[in-house]
Amino acid sequence: MAEFESQSKTIQSIYVWYSENKLWVNRRYQRKLVWTLEEKQKLIESVLKRYPIPAVLLAEREGGDYEVIDGLQRLHTLLSFAETSFPTLDHRYFDVHQFVTAKTRSEEEGAFTVTAGAKLTAREVGTFLDYPIAVSVMRGATDEEIDDVFTRINSYGHRLSDQERRQSGVRDDFSTLVRNLSCEVRGDASSDILSLDKMPSISIDLPKTKHGYEVEASNVFWVKQGVLRSTDLRDSMDEQCIADIAASIIGGRLIDRSKDALDEIYQMGSGENSRMMRALDSYGTDKFSAEFKFCVDEINKVCAEGGARKLRSILFTKTSTNPFPSAFAVLFVAFHELLIGESKMISDYAGLKKSITNLDKRIETSRASTAPKERRANIETVKALVRHHFVDTEPRDIYGDHTSVDIDAIIRRSEIESPHYELKQGILRLDNSRSIDKDAMDRVIHTICAIANNGKDRTGTILIGVADKPADAKRVEELDEIKPHPVGKRSVVGIQREARLLGESPEQYYARWKDHIRSSELSRTLKDSVLANLSYSDYFGYGVIVVRIPSQRDVSLVGEKIFIRSGDETVQVTEASRMLEVGKRF
Repeated sequence: MAEFESQSKTIQSIYVWYSENKLWVNRRYQRKLVWTLEEKQKLIESVLKRYPIPAVLLAEREGGDYEVIDGLQRLHTLLSFAETSFPTLDHRYFDVHQFVTAKTRSEEEGAFTVTAGAKLTAREVGTFLDYPIAVSVMRGATDEEIDDVFTRINSYGHRLSDQERRQSGVRDDFSTLVRNLSCEVRGDASSDILSLDKMPSISIDLPKTKHGYEVEASNVFWVKQGVLRSTDLRDSMDEQCIADIAASIIGGRLIDRSKDALDEIYQMGSGENSRMMRALDSYGTDKFSAEFKFCVDEINKVCAEGGARKLRSILFTKTSTNPFPSAFAVLFVAFHELLIGESKMISDYAGLKKSITNLDKRIETSRASTAPKERRANIETVKALVRHHFVDTEPRDIYGDHTSVDIDAIIRRSEIESPHYELKQGILRLDNSRSIDKDAMDRVIHTICAIANNGKDRTGTILIGVADKPADAKRVEELDEIKPHPVGKRSVVGIQREARLLGESPEQYYARWKDHIRSSELSRTLKDSVLANLSYSDYFGYGVIVVRIPSQRDVSLVGEKIFIRSGDETVQVTEASRMLEVGKRF
């Protein structure tokens, strides 16, 4: 049984916890950062006027850390204001020089850059830092108790959208599939547990409310293709769309597109929930996730063929900005049934694009088309329109890290989980010689070893064909006359440009890497598992090699040498004491 302790903590004290990395967020039930700038500014105004604000609820974890249960938006607002992320309503910023802890994080640790502009007075800084916040701490709480408390808190009023309410506090395989897949498609995939300061890296910047978050709504598949508005992402409408499609495909029959139908699937112990769990056990979460991402890739290719157009502008006769999740679900299921169910492949992307142009004239798109019977009729209409642009194909491997969604997710995760990821632009030097950097491939071997030594049950990935520095991406653009594809702060430059310069096909370039790994001095078990998981992604014609490092049971070596990751760097371990520390990880 959890115990509760209430205490008053100043913002200054909470910031110290934050600076010591003691505040954590569990993405299994917590929302993204969704407050508008005005909402943030009004909270700061309340603090400066010493008005009361709601209490914060934390759960104590091992080692003296705290998990944020309630008050995520408020806490991040207060702490990010202290780091000059946004100004007050009268356009003044927090004065970092008046607060030693924040000044140290900025000047000595490089945690943030101070924004120039008018500042709060010394008195106002003191008022802000000394403001007392009511903090309740759950001690000795189980995951089930935390889930229960979170669900109860968010059942008061209308603080969550329908889909956020469904997902909160539910921990079955279906809800986990929807949550994880949604994160990958949005581009904010990460570990379930994140430190509070990492939340901006997995939160969405809307066009009219720039917060500096790293996932731009306009680049997210749902918004880019016009399926949803950017504001719909705040309410998890993308998750609702995936839940509807997943339930219809995995369950073996179309569900009614309604609030009640999804509510029942998420209701633990209900008939529909039990049916879905049995169906998912048989279907497989990884299998569906790979199929979904593959279908998204194919839809993107159709939209890009012959000049990029938004899916909305292709499907609908009249120009508008209205979302169309219902029509998208129909199109998606039709694609899935042809590509996966009938083992076909698209043979004519241009012809297919033409066939679905002005699709709204051929299918029923009114609100009356939500019942399974009407949905099935629409799907069959789409299949009849596009079938002649598909051909039969042999079984394909679509279940690895091949899709653009997979690559984007890995790149974004590399920014916040750097010890487990590495990005390499290629093997050719970026000087005018364009000669092969003979050490580049060996450094990748060392990094494979280092990532494997992160510990038991730890995995990682190296992408070859991605520049992690803007300067490198710009240099590649100049030298190879290509336009890098931006993903967050990184850029995909691909390996096909290098293959051309070397006079090789992409297959030969890929084989070059495979042979180098095979002939390396990596530990045999690690080497075999890496080779078995090595893959190639076309990635919009750029070409990316994916080096997956599976979890290992023992310390890995390169010959007699041990390598480890130190942040985003690979270093060799030479001290006996550190070698023993690596051994203890397993």
